[in-house]
Amino acid sequence: MGQILVDKNVGGIEGLCIIQPSVHGDSRGYFMETYSQRDMEEAGLNYTFVQDNQSMSTKGVLRGLHFQINYPQTKLVRVIKGKVFDVAVDIRKDSETFGKWFGVELSDENKKQFLIPKGFAHGYLVLSDVAEFCYKCDDFYHPNDEGGIIWNDPEIGIEWKLKDIRQPILSDKDKVHGGIKEIAAEMRK
Repeated sequence: MGQILVDKNVGGIEGLCIIQPSVHGDSRGYFMETYSQRDMEEAGLNYTFVQDNQSMSTKGVLRGLHFQINYPQTKLVRVIKGKVFDVAVDIRKDSETFGKWFGVELSDENKKQFLIPKGFAHGYLVLSDVAEFCYKCDDFYHPNDEGGIIWNDPEIGIEWKLKDIRQPILSDKDKVHGGIKEIAAEMRK
């Protein structure tokens, strides 16, 4: 394998991976490949990404937990400025780890990337004053295909890193999502 180290099935959840690219630095700065299809395939990660997205948020903003219903997406996420706590929740219907979550700090300093395959709800909390967040998707975004889970669902029990944040800042739609029990009931239909 060339330029990346891959930690597979993090948190005991099949499919979730943390990817650490090689960073080559000296007194002038650094260089790294942020994505190489060849390195990913050598690591057994065979995805074709079709869309890149970028967002900027301020401290305390919590985006998520989001997923696409009929057109699920695999995402490769990273932070290019600041720091976030990034979370994936397994919502695969027949998964042994349905409802289990895993979170990782992503930052411009650690340069880690988080691979979240299809079948997961995804969200993140901004821990720095400002964060710029980038991600690749293996399917296009379909605005009429959005699903969501409330960020603080007690059934999931995500331990958000709210130490310096009194109350997360949510969008109107993220304030009204249901819980994972509702998602599970919908899947049984």
